[in-house]
Amino acid sequence: MNIKAAILALLAYVIFSTHDVIVKYVSAEISAFQIVFFSSLLSFPLLTMMMVRDATPGTLRPKHPGWIALRSLSMSVVPAAAFYAFSVLPLAQTYALLFATPLLITILSIPILGEKVGLPRMAAVVVGFAGVMVVLRPGETELGFGHAAALLAAFGNAFQSVILRKLSNVERRVVLMLFPMLTTVVIMGLTLPFVYVPLSGAELAGLAVISVFGFCATLLLVYAYSFGEAAVVAPMQYSQIIWATIFGVMLFDENMDLLTLVGAGIIIASGVFIVLREARGGRSSNTPVLQTRSRAVLSSGLNVSFFMKRTSGDNTPE
Repeated sequence: MNIKAAILALLAYVIFSTHDVIVKYVSAEISAFQIVFFSSLLSFPLLTMMMVRDATPGTLRPKHPGWIALRSLSMSVVPAAAFYAFSVLPLAQTYALLFATPLLITILSIPILGEKVGLPRMAAVVVGFAGVMVVLRPGETELGFGHAAALLAAFGNAFQSVILRKLSNVERRVVLMLFPMLTTVVIMGLTLPFVYVPLSGAELAGLAVISVFGFCATLLLVYAYSFGEAAVVAPMQYSQIIWATIFGVMLFDENMDLLTLVGAGIIIASGVFIVLREARGGRSSNTPVLQTRSRAVLSSGLNVSFFMKRTSGDNTPE
């Protein structure tokens, strides 16, 4: 079953990579804020179906409003930052920086979850951040807002993931979904008067494809995680660097940057090591990287773990 899960995950990340290519095309004419606004708005019918199906007793009032607010603000920033990074940076470079998310999750899990991180995982984090510096090459490369946006997206996703791990035992799933989506729509909506441009038919179609691709890829990950072990499925996300290199060369005339690929390799190796280390047990009581199974950017705004539980029938806390 792990082989089947790995294949499904690989297919999901091919679709996600194609999704990001469309984002890069559409964002040439449309602001990332406008793309995120309409993508989030299109997700409300899906959230409504989830709320109808949720038989868990309770209200929509958060039990921990402070943490919910912080997570909601983080999740509203992530897609806009990532989409902007895709619009101005080469695909491979953007992915390499976004791949720092597991490293940041490991660090943030110490103060937020009380996670004990041993020397091997901490060493992997240090090596991973060295890989980030190889990608950025400060002093040799002119760093811009795109690099800052990619790192902000990685940090925001790590932050919201660790908070999700903290709250998933006590908050209803619909609460964890509803407030970030509402916050994203409101914040992105406030930016529209400054960035809005009329949409052509092709651009509307592009936004629709972004939403559909994000949703389909998410469902594939749902099935992948329900069939296989997280330690097998999670590293499949790194296959995106292959597609980023191929798409970048074929569609955007992006040169293959050897140092970017080397840095990405270092970051990927560190992330895989952390995943395998958590899967083995040891000092990790929360396994924050394995148990916060969400992509950095899901245009549909859907978190994989919520739907996975509906599909697999797993009712254990996250």
